[in-house]
Amino acid sequence: MKAHIITIGDEILIGQIVNSNAAWIGERLTNIQIDVSSSSVVGDDPRQIIQEFKRTLDANDLVLVTGGLGPTHDDVTRKCIVDYFKSQLILDDQVLNDIKKFFEVRERTLTKTNEDQALVPQICTPIRNFRGTAPGMWIEKDDKIFVAMPGVPIEMKGMMENFVLPKLETKSNKTKVVVRKNLLTTGIPESILFDKLGNLDNLLGGNKMAFLPNQFGVRMRITVEGKTQEDTENKLDEIEQKIRALAGRYIYGKENDLLEEVVARLLIDRDLKLSVAESCTGGLISNRITNISGSSKYFERGVITYSNAAKVELLHVDENTIIKNGAVSLEVARQMAEGVKAISGCDIGIGVTGILGPTGATETKPVGLIFIGLCDDKICTAKEFHFGDHRLLNKDRASQAALELLRRHLLGIPYDD
Repeated sequence: MKAHIITIGDEILIGQIVNSNAAWIGERLTNIQIDVSSSSVVGDDPRQIIQEFKRTLDANDLVLVTGGLGPTHDDVTRKCIVDYFKSQLILDDQVLNDIKKFFEVRERTLTKTNEDQALVPQICTPIRNFRGTAPGMWIEKDDKIFVAMPGVPIEMKGMMENFVLPKLETKSNKTKVVVRKNLLTTGIPESILFDKLGNLDNLLGGNKMAFLPNQFGVRMRITVEGKTQEDTENKLDEIEQKIRALAGRYIYGKENDLLEEVVARLLIDRDLKLSVAESCTGGLISNRITNISGSSKYFERGVITYSNAAKVELLHVDENTIIKNGAVSLEVARQMAEGVKAISGCDIGIGVTGILGPTGATETKPVGLIFIGLCDDKICTAKEFHFGDHRLLNKDRASQAALELLRRHLLGIPYDD
């Protein structure tokens, strides 16, 4: 089955919103062996939208559309669908009930504008929206499938997961078994990871692997094809074990794991409590940790000690150490970790200090210099990191490095690279 993804909205064209929907949909379709041939973006122009419907339906078996299904004047997708398929709008009682319940739960007044969202093209099967008000639309005509969904990511994803993907799986003509796995690495650049894996032809045995870097690390996507599910999965397992033998210390998870989730499981398994003292990261590490449900089981406190005075007053960092070595130093990072552990009475303390940039650098301390300290009942140490010259990326990378330092410590993996 050959598919095309259309994203509708002026905000995408002019760069106000990043088109994350197309990437997410493309990945999910690929996972069920649907060939995504192309993707396009169209503004809120009815003539162009209808032209794109015709062009893409002529060339593909499946077209998925996101955007333009809201209640305001610039949401024109529904009208374009009615015009293109020469249908008419009818009231769907189930959709109307969903909208009423949505407003009742939130104790908001239901308006005529919102009620009108229960009008759907007669030709479609409505896709229920449990996370918003605009329904999706599933249309089958002339051996083609057309799917329209809201552009709000959480609403679109709910429809894809609950309705669209299961329905497409029953229609997808699978002629071969394809299995994929994503291995997530951090703390190693793409080029060095590539070198560590050696000859990829020997490693993969004719199968495929892609390196997908981001600000947190490198995702390795392995794709294996075979005749049977069992044989294909066995091949994939064999390749994974070879990769882990060569670069296992850098692999923290798979698929969509978050490093903070991995650390959370390790802390819970070991019945340990963590506290964090942050300077340059400004609370980002604590934010990532507390994004995980149940974090109160293992996270005791987070302290932002941005100024030198705060480090001395709250964490009892030695003022002479700051004068001698500077606030951005191994010694201060170590004392921050030791201090937050002491004042919280927890098992492990993390301390982070650095120069994010673009200002603040000196001849000996460049932008991107970060020190991360770790202290428990047995050791109190710190490590030096060098990142780039982008302030916000440096915050992300510093938070990732702190969590990775903790992960390796908990697993007994040396962090000497």
